[in-house]
Amino acid sequence: MAFQKNGVRDYKKELAWEHKKKPGRVKDRASRNAARKLAGLKKGDPRQVDHKDNNPRNNTKKNLRKVAAKTNLKKESKRKKRG
Repeated sequence: MAFQKNGVRDYKKELAWEHKKKPGRVKDRASRNAARKLAGLKKGDPRQVDHKDNNPRNNTKKNLRKVAAKTNLKKESKRKKRG
């Protein structure tokens, strides 16, 4: 990982890079955090919020569902294979 030193992640450096180079990613991350809150997932909950249409900024209730992390990762890998 680019923002890692001796196995420890440097979150401040990573966040600064995202703000400077990838402003869209910052909005996407904020939207994902809002989706977790809307779905009622607490810190430490192993489940994730899945955006059915793969748009992280679409936080309508009908587009969100709680899934296991494994399920969400499978969906992502299928999406990447399709292109």
